[in-house]
Amino acid sequence: MTHKDLIVNAHRNMLRTLDGLLSKAAAHEKGDALLGAKLADDMLPLSTQVRFLCNMPGEAMARLIGLNFTSVEEDPATIADARAMIEGRLADIEQWSAQEFIAEDKAIELVIPNGMAFDLTAGEYVRDWAVPQFYFHATTAYAILRSEGLDIGKADFVGYMFRYLRQPATG
Repeated sequence: MTHKDLIVNAHRNMLRTLDGLLSKAAAHEKGDALLGAKLADDMLPLSTQVRFLCNMPGEAMARLIGLNFTSVEEDPATIADARAMIEGRLADIEQWSAQEFIAEDKAIELVIPNGMAFDLTAGEYVRDWAVPQFYFHATTAYAILRSEGLDIGKADFVGYMFRYLRQPATG
């Protein structure tokens, strides 16, 4: 599997997962108020997790295909806004995935907001930073919704796995 396959599929799978979770959140009694929920006082709320998850594919593509991308700075105000943000980003990913990615051994400098800088190859960046950070925020979004009483479970988080499901042999 190439670094392109890894990151594109991770983005597609988890943004679709997030959309499914938010679909259930829209029907929950707390509705849009869920966007303000967080796991701990020093953590960011669900709305910010959604924004991060929608920004991360573009931020990665800026490094991997040379995309000119500006991150969205405002959190979605409603679940409908969040789902529209996801839908737009999924459409972007389809376009971006058709582009040629830089070679896996190409050097990338990663500077994070606290000023720390890392020197990685494109393959290392995808494997060790971009995909793990993406899953961290997806897992956090799931955990926030679960902690707020949404009736969700592992099947909701890894629903994309059902396309691989093999039925047991009978007889």
